[in-house]
Amino acid sequence: MENNRIIQVSNLHKSFGDKTVINGVDLELFAGENLVVLGKSGTGKSVIMKCIVRLMQPDAGTIHVFGTDVLKAGEKELNRIRTRIGYLFQEGALYDSMSVRENLKFPAKRNAHLRRLSNKELDEIIERNLESVGLIDAIDKWPSELSGGMKKRAGLARSLMLSPEMIIYDEPTTGLDPYTSDAINDLIIKIREEYKTAAVIITHDIKCARRTSDRMVILNDGKIIANGKFEELRAAPDEQVKLFFI
Repeated sequence: MENNRIIQVSNLHKSFGDKTVINGVDLELFAGENLVVLGKSGTGKSVIMKCIVRLMQPDAGTIHVFGTDVLKAGEKELNRIRTRIGYLFQEGALYDSMSVRENLKFPAKRNAHLRRLSNKELDEIIERNLESVGLIDAIDKWPSELSGGMKKRAGLARSLMLSPEMIIYDEPTTGLDPYTSDAINDLIIKIREEYKTAAVIITHDIKCARRTSDRMVILNDGKIIANGKFEELRAAPDEQVKLFFI
């Protein structure tokens, strides 16, 4: 497993003023694994992910991604790491002034491999990724014409344009009805199987955690209080852990 480790976080700390948000977190992600980080809203789950890709600087700790110390990496090396990671943000993060097709074309402007492709080749990749997320019929729609679930699908299709080795899902089911949430959970599993990605899934949705996780950690008061498979943690005797399964 050592050679398959994608992320290794050790003794991570982060405070905002007098408020400690992350207090000594250790975290690992392995190739092909779906890791759920479960915690209540506002408990620092997203802060950990921002530190991992260095969108936020931690106060202490070490972070290695794809074997590189990201806290010591230069900007060029950091950008190379970031292009190997896909992101699905809570709102899909689409550009309102672009159609779905144009949103998916946008990463090509910053990627040397995609820039070398013909328009026909690029369109084929766009169509394949939209097919994968079940959104091909919306290829020429505007974000304002999409439902919340469709926006998340489009955001995921755009993240797939760079063939990421891992994907960070930030609260993928927040704000969605139960039927759409189930569809997004199924899609997370499908993407892992089809694209051979690893994933970190940040959520407070226990149903999402059960459906999508190979392994999960529970974050509470800035610390990881449990680490294991869903059924193992659900059966744990720890009273703090039990509260997450009520």
